[in-house]
Amino acid sequence: MPTEGEIPPAQRGSWKWIAVFALVGLVVLALDQVTKTLALEHLTPGEPVNVIGSFLKFNLIRNSGAAFSLGAGYTPYISAIQIVVALGVVYLSRRLGSAGWAVAFGFLFGGALGNIIDRIFREPSPFHGHVIDFLQTPHWAIFNVADMAVTSAAALLVIQTLRGVRLDGTKEPKK
Repeated sequence: MPTEGEIPPAQRGSWKWIAVFALVGLVVLALDQVTKTLALEHLTPGEPVNVIGSFLKFNLIRNSGAAFSLGAGYTPYISAIQIVVALGVVYLSRRLGSAGWAVAFGFLFGGALGNIIDRIFREPSPFHGHVIDFLQTPHWAIFNVADMAVTSAAALLVIQTLRGVRLDGTKEPKK
């Protein structure tokens, strides 16, 4: 019988999947921060650069809100929500039992952390910092690597759920 606070064996994740989660999260975070640094060094706000015709442009902006620049006046609250999400993902990662969930959690954690770092450490002030966005496609908001990772995580989470794969890697019984 597990002691209080211990996760029962059936719900305990594999160290292998926890390592995959951590590695994916760190890679996403590194890519996000490196590309944001490069964007700040090489791009000028208001001067988009065509990369693949008009399909992909580099267009540097500083976003004080969330997706589509919504909630610009709520940066501290957005930061708090992202921190809670990141902590929740770390907490739940102890139960990971499949590659799909591990990768999805890694994308979600790395992406959330990438934008949290911007909000905490970038201008104008801590917890009011602007997120660096620089990737632009037609008819869509300007985004960054962290945003791509969070969106990919959402898609993977839906796929895992539709496939009936639980967080611990077991399959839901067919009805």
